[in-house]
Amino acid sequence: MRRIIWSVLVVFSILVVAACAPAPAEPAAPAATEAPAASEAVTTTETTAVTEEMTGTEEMSGEMVMLPEVNPLEVTGDIISAGSSTVFPLTEAMAERFTDEGYAGNITIDSIGSGAGFERFCVSGETDIANASRAIKDSEIESCAAINRTPIEFRVGTDALAVVVNPANEFLTDVTLEQLAMIFSNEATNWSDVDPSWPAEPILRFSPGTDSGTFDYFVEAVMNPTYVISPTVDADKGEEAILGAANLQLSEDDNVLAQGVEGDVNAIGYFGYAFFQAAGDALKVLSIEGIEPNAETAENGEYPLARPLFIYSDATVITEKPQVGSFINFYLTYVNEEIIDVGYFPASDAASNEAKQHLTEAMGQ
Repeated sequence: MRRIIWSVLVVFSILVVAACAPAPAEPAAPAATEAPAASEAVTTTETTAVTEEMTGTEEMSGEMVMLPEVNPLEVTGDIISAGSSTVFPLTEAMAERFTDEGYAGNITIDSIGSGAGFERFCVSGETDIANASRAIKDSEIESCAAINRTPIEFRVGTDALAVVVNPANEFLTDVTLEQLAMIFSNEATNWSDVDPSWPAEPILRFSPGTDSGTFDYFVEAVMNPTYVISPTVDADKGEEAILGAANLQLSEDDNVLAQGVEGDVNAIGYFGYAFFQAAGDALKVLSIEGIEPNAETAENGEYPLARPLFIYSDATVITEKPQVGSFINFYLTYVNEEIIDVGYFPASDAASNEAKQHLTEAMGQ
């Protein structure tokens, strides 16, 4: 009985103390953030840290950001886009869906490489949207500023760069990044120069051209770690190694590269995963450092050659040409429903949310 009375007294005391405690203070309002300067691109933080973003701390995760609904039937005016051959099939798929759902205007999409796409967007100002398989460079941001454009970055997906050989190639299934760099360098003429157990046959190399973001990415991720010892002294050594290689065919058209590898047992090439997937059994994809490219390894960052895919536009373009903002809205809203069929993989929720937030700010909403 005493224990019961004592327990009641304890509970009563706790309730009294809680009732008398002061109410919690209201949280302070967040500090206002400054808008980016005109000469700065609105980009994802640390876009070069691809693996960190895709393994994702999900800083903006939780509920997905919802954009205002767009009715393609109500959208008028033409849209001009150009750039990456890798992003081309994804933008093409989104444009086709936009048209199928009622958009009656014209969407021009030129596959000319990321670098050439930025030139049209930032130098001549001919395009409304730049497709890119790499982040925009500082020099390109400066070019945009010169024509009063501030490029806004929208992450639209993830690619796993496919390194492919002819299906009749029986000696290659996996390579290290160091071996891959040597295969595409001027240090090796025959396969046996890379590994004595490989055939003493010439390596036939197929690579995207120098205007391609895929080429830039390959140089940065594969060639530079092997050939750039000192960034100040050897800055261009990686690019020089690949451009000086024998039997090298460059093309901005990924279909040309795929057909080249299909045509010879000693050929090797690289391009976006979508083009490997479209080739079916005509090509064999290699594992890199023992990791096969697929949806899981691309999304979690295990695959060494996973990379982000982007489109870029400008707030003034979006304001003066509402059809551009409507298309980007539609693109970001539905891209994850199309991207797997195209051959790529969705961006993280955090990256998708950030892209939508960029659009919301550009549209002044």
